[in-house]
Amino acid sequence: MKPIGLLTAVSALTLCLVAGGGAAGAAGGSGARDCAKPGTLFCENFDRLPLGGASSLDWGIDTRNGTLTVERRAAGQGGKVLHVRTLDNGRAFLRVDDLAVPPGGFYGRMRLRVGAFPTAPDWAHFTLVEATGAGSAEVVRPVGGQYVPTVRRALWGIGADGGPTGDWTAWTESAPATAGTWQCVEWRLDPVTNSVTTWFDGDTALTATEQAHGGNQVPFILPAVDTVKIGWQLYQGGTAPAGFDLWIDDIALSSRRVGC
Repeated sequence: MKPIGLLTAVSALTLCLVAGGGAAGAAGGSGARDCAKPGTLFCENFDRLPLGGASSLDWGIDTRNGTLTVERRAAGQGGKVLHVRTLDNGRAFLRVDDLAVPPGGFYGRMRLRVGAFPTAPDWAHFTLVEATGAGSAEVVRPVGGQYVPTVRRALWGIGADGGPTGDWTAWTESAPATAGTWQCVEWRLDPVTNSVTTWFDGDTALTATEQAHGGNQVPFILPAVDTVKIGWQLYQGGTAPAGFDLWIDDIALSSRRVGC
């Protein structure tokens, strides 16, 4: 994939501050309420599922050298979460198929805690959310990032692969990937303007547009999304650490912004 720095991303990615949304926290509790909101396309808070290997008639699983497990939250917090575990360059995704996304696109929201981000190899590339569909070969990655050796840390960045824009991740130093804490992560795919926006805890937003993205200098055209995968994949081998753990809760996909 193509490493894209912040200066390059002046033509590849716009960074802005967006008000609202609220803090993430680890308390959860809003998941069930969110499922009843107008515009909801998919919703999962894992509380109705048994502990152990994750399985549901509402979504599928895509894994290689990885597992999905339903666990209880930490003592005193209540509820359940999805534990995503992979080894090296493995993957483990919850997969939502046959989404009826309206022409105006959709929003996504999840609560997330990552145990550790990669520190090797250089430019290690990871994806947490991936969206695909008809009308465009682009595999859109609104939530992902890279380990950037020049700054010695992992950074968030919108990306894509498989389409005319090529394989790219438009990371920015203004969006460091922080491990060990719960965050509320939101994203928006707008096929009308061919733009992708990602928020962390309701404030910092990353944006890629039809003309300003991190790939080849051709228009970035979004697909008519019908499939969304949520979890973890790292694409290079020989990683440090050797395995990755993250915990996900309160997933919602909607025609309206769900908020934190």
